[in-house]
Amino acid sequence: MREILGRRRRLLSQRGDGMPELIDAALTCATKWQWPVLPGAPADPEGRSRCTCPDPGCTMPGAHPFDPGLLAATTDDRMVRWWWTQRPAAPIILATGDKAPCAVSLPARAAAQALVELDAAGLRLGPVVAAPARWAILVKPYSMEQLGELLYAKDYVPGSLRFHGEGGYLALPPSLTGQGDIRWERAPLPGSASPWVPDVEAVVDTVVDVLTRTGVSAPEL
Repeated sequence: MREILGRRRRLLSQRGDGMPELIDAALTCATKWQWPVLPGAPADPEGRSRCTCPDPGCTMPGAHPFDPGLLAATTDDRMVRWWWTQRPAAPIILATGDKAPCAVSLPARAAAQALVELDAAGLRLGPVVAAPARWAILVKPYSMEQLGELLYAKDYVPGSLRFHGEGGYLALPPSLTGQGDIRWERAPLPGSASPWVPDVEAVVDTVVDVLTRTGVSAPEL
């Protein structure tokens, strides 16, 4: 009986494509890294460009919280287990800010170039989240005042640059959204208690410069 139960747990711990269950990733974020998470509204399985939330014009299917709302994000393992047991396909949504990382996101092509330049400058980067259209560089929590002062010093801030700070959110791997799979472009180091992330000041100059030079300045999804 014990062997049968063990086999069932192993089968349940994998998705049909062999990837770890979302529940495993959600528990790692919440209990190991102490990042508050909650389940998002999944994309419609019959048409991923549509969301299962009530908004027929939703532009972020599978990449935003709905029920429960963002304030429900938690690091409690029992709550996380219950959520993903009930909704095993739900995307993992990180509540950014406070004690969790914030993020700077930009269109994927420009982001790839920014990583090359940040690496060349010798900057130590932490995890980078990649969606098909946009990548997000995780950074240390920052306040709106800190961000405001940082951006005020810039002559120009491209509209395609987004900041995920306190009160914001970000879909984490291995979620599946309407745009496609969310993956790690730079994965957290295996076994790390909590992934290291740089200060926001360390990355903003480079991403603004790359976006300005490449002309990717208009708002994009």
